[in-house]
Amino acid sequence: MNQNIKNVIDEIQPFREKLKNHELYKSLKYIEDIKVFMESHVYAVWDFMSLLKALQNLLTCTKIPWTPNLDSKSARLINQIIVDEESDLNYNGEPKSHFEMYLEAMEEIQANTVPINHFVSGTKEVDDISDFINNYNINSSIQSFLNFSFQTIESGKSHKIAAAFTFGREEVIPDMFIEIIEQTEKSKNLSLDKINYYLQRHIDLDGDEHGPLAHEMIIGLCQEDSLKWQEVTNVSIKALEERIRLWDYINESIKSKYHSENIIKNSILTNV
Repeated sequence: MNQNIKNVIDEIQPFREKLKNHELYKSLKYIEDIKVFMESHVYAVWDFMSLLKALQNLLTCTKIPWTPNLDSKSARLINQIIVDEESDLNYNGEPKSHFEMYLEAMEEIQANTVPINHFVSGTKEVDDISDFINNYNINSSIQSFLNFSFQTIESGKSHKIAAAFTFGREEVIPDMFIEIIEQTEKSKNLSLDKINYYLQRHIDLDGDEHGPLAHEMIIGLCQEDSLKWQEVTNVSIKALEERIRLWDYINESIKSKYHSENIIKNSILTNV
């Protein structure tokens, strides 16, 4: 492993461990918990694509007339990742972005997709995305998460954006998801093919392909510039902190949901 990449990973390890051992994972026990999780996490799935497209704009030529790229290797790497993320094949063999596949998985378990669809539709008409986010009716933890992503994009620094994309994602959790989904399928005799397919694609691509490609991209963008490597570390830490804050909120949402249900249940029992 490249020594600079190793140094970044070593410095962010305490935050990765905190994320890996987050209480949220213990709260995810049933399909209803997955619904709550996905209804908030979907915003992070959406803004992830903006990070990728920002890198594509910076590292490839997206203007007419076309001119050659100064860094063809980084251009190739980001284009390879975008092909999978923006136009992968879904469960039915149809080209879909991973965001759309995530929505399909939400619909399969009957999670509510109306809020995120309304949010995304609203972004099409805005001039100031930060102003839109801050005035939209979503939790402050989701707002903070999104604001950090778009502030990083607005920096215009490709190595910072690549850091948020590469190291700012959550620890891989689909193994836990798959176990919950499998238990639900068995206990309720359901077929949850779309969410299983999405999770498996997530595992295969992130672990085997996108992770190594992203490391190569950052190495090429930073070279031996110590300031850039420090900025990569700082952005990665901040991204992980924002992810932890989002996890805190989702965990509390799941716990509050059960608390509310227990109050209703006890109230009904008291009145019987």
